[in-house]
Amino acid sequence: MSETLSELTPDRPVWDAEHLRLGVEAAGVALWSWNVDTDRLTMDQAGYDLWSVPTSTEVTFEHLSAHIHPADRDRVRAGFNATRGIVGPYEIDFRIMVNKDVRWVSARGRGDDEGILNRVMFGIFLDVTGRKQAEEANELLAGEMSHRVKNLITIAGALTTMTSRSTETKEEMVSDLTHRLAALGRAHDLVRPVPGQTENAALLGDLISVLLTPYDDMGAFSGRVRVAVPRMGIGEVSATNLALVFHELATNSVKYGALSVPSGLLDVACLIEADEAVIVWTERGGPPCVAPTAATGFGSKLLKRIMTHQFAGSVVYDWPKEGAIVALRARTDRLAL
Repeated sequence: MSETLSELTPDRPVWDAEHLRLGVEAAGVALWSWNVDTDRLTMDQAGYDLWSVPTSTEVTFEHLSAHIHPADRDRVRAGFNATRGIVGPYEIDFRIMVNKDVRWVSARGRGDDEGILNRVMFGIFLDVTGRKQAEEANELLAGEMSHRVKNLITIAGALTTMTSRSTETKEEMVSDLTHRLAALGRAHDLVRPVPGQTENAALLGDLISVLLTPYDDMGAFSGRVRVAVPRMGIGEVSATNLALVFHELATNSVKYGALSVPSGLLDVACLIEADEAVIVWTERGGPPCVAPTAATGFGSKLLKRIMTHQFAGSVVYDWPKEGAIVALRARTDRLAL
């Protein structure tokens, strides 16, 4: 039994200090030791770099505590004090402040004096900032999706109730409700959340184009709709509400207006006036336009409610013989919501 390890395993290198150092560096691990009597912490270069502490500084746990995020400081202190009573390995995750940056650190070691040498405990620090940011992004995304689904269910329920009151047959109700829900679905596709996204959910021009495209599939028009709006971002809530607004206008046009005949044309334009966006819906070439005389229906009520309550704006109708003109005013800050 006098063989050395290298003789027993000639194809495998013997692990020495240099091999261990290379492995530690490759893993991004920072080494530390803690004298439980003097409270002194000793770290390797990676540890000093992680905490942004000069290597000439004599470090104690209390000294490092000043770098811990205030919201985590008491928890970390209590956790380290409790390690003496913990049997086996432990791990504590916390934030540290490095200049204006926040880093997540995972401290790992063994408690209950397990493996203690000369009153010194040993462990490692790991920079887990990337993992924590990914976890936070996933939590935010999950919360956003839950909120969005609840909102869509609420809207769908309200649409079902109100559509049932404004239609006379079940076939008419199914048709109207299906198209309104489809409009919501198309808007939802445009504004689904993306992790790390900070810009507005969609562009106004893209939203209008997507919402009006299905009417081409229905044979209502072919290349007779023109959309000319400035490049302008809108938020998720605004996209959902605008989907309903443009669906109602398009549905009325297909039934009674310019899109009900092959020669009809539709122009959708937008101007920015101070803090307001003015979207003008102009129909031409359809049947002679006649101002409605009947009581305002569900669609008109819904449109007015959205423009006044959601966008702090207004809706104004004009009924020249050539075709309906609808001016929608919305505050630009509300469109970003």
